[in-house]
Amino acid sequence: MKNRAFIFILSLTGFSACAEQIETEIKAVSPETKNYTHEVVVSDIAIPWGMAFLPDGSILVADRVGDLVRSKDGANTKIEGLPKILVRGQGGLMDIELHPQYETNGWLYLAYSSPKGKSQEGNTAIMRAKLDGDKLVSKKVLYKGSPDTKVGRHFGSRIEFDDQGYLYFAIGDRGDRDSNPQDIKRDGGKIYRIHEDGRIPKDNPFVDTKRAKAAIYSYGHRNPQGMAKHPETGAIWVHEHGPRGGDEINIVQKGGNYGWPVASYGINYNGTSFTDKTSAPGMEPPYFFWVPSIAPSGMAFVTSDVYPEWKGSLMVGALKSAYLERLIIENDQVVAREKILENLGRVRSVRQGPDGYLYVGVEGTGIVKIVPNS
Repeated sequence: MKNRAFIFILSLTGFSACAEQIETEIKAVSPETKNYTHEVVVSDIAIPWGMAFLPDGSILVADRVGDLVRSKDGANTKIEGLPKILVRGQGGLMDIELHPQYETNGWLYLAYSSPKGKSQEGNTAIMRAKLDGDKLVSKKVLYKGSPDTKVGRHFGSRIEFDDQGYLYFAIGDRGDRDSNPQDIKRDGGKIYRIHEDGRIPKDNPFVDTKRAKAAIYSYGHRNPQGMAKHPETGAIWVHEHGPRGGDEINIVQKGGNYGWPVASYGINYNGTSFTDKTSAPGMEPPYFFWVPSIAPSGMAFVTSDVYPEWKGSLMVGALKSAYLERLIIENDQVVAREKILENLGRVRSVRQGPDGYLYVGVEGTGIVKIVPNS
């Protein structure tokens, strides 16, 4: 696969020229005169990890603190009947996704950190359920990572459907980079693919590998917190946190090994190195990467005519510097970056709604809607 990765230095005031480049020069885009406003459409949400838009115009918001909230016309209602959720460290109630045929079958999907009994141990789980009024019913756990552990980080946990109706989800390496990501016999550091009801597809890459986790679709990931289907190719894109530097965007391929922690553009948080490799034979290079880290969370492609200048761009939340990043893609390459919604807060999630507007989950604020100036 052709190496299309790029490396940048992000200045305090904007995007500077890149310090090192691979293959092509990347233009730095300074924020233009602000041509949009924003309005808060869902308030009183601590950590809006995920959101979904219901046919009646309401928004379901997954708050990591363990609440699922339905909001309509400014009024919030907490949904009852949630599974037991381990709210610990980075864990809690995370992503939410509707079935592509939700209007006819009513299925919704949750990613959350599931506890082991009454202990403080847990791991990422995926549940399917339906809404009956303000309560979840017909609940079924489709997958849960193992083993349960007290580690409170790297749950991963994004969910996405592809064009064939397969359900993809992520589980982070759970803080065990040396054991989990490169071992297909262990959960953690993986992207998984299952049927809508939890069955394992017969053509998953490791179904015939002895003792392998048959739901694994790709491996060698660190902590994926963004997942989106490309609107034209149908491919599943993910982004994932690096350590200190080396956040990545990867295009998921069947059986692909994405290198963590053998190859990385990042270093340890204390400044030391854990690998001298940025690439390795048999491992997929990132489509794009950031140095220093922006701590990406949430991602969405812009397909709407609501934002003519942004159409075709990829939007990524930046937790570390508290803004929404626009990645401008031309000829299958990222050619520029732009800051959106600066200084509003830590951007946890972003989705394009059925009305074509972009909705952004901001920690401590809720869900904001980006409205172009007329």
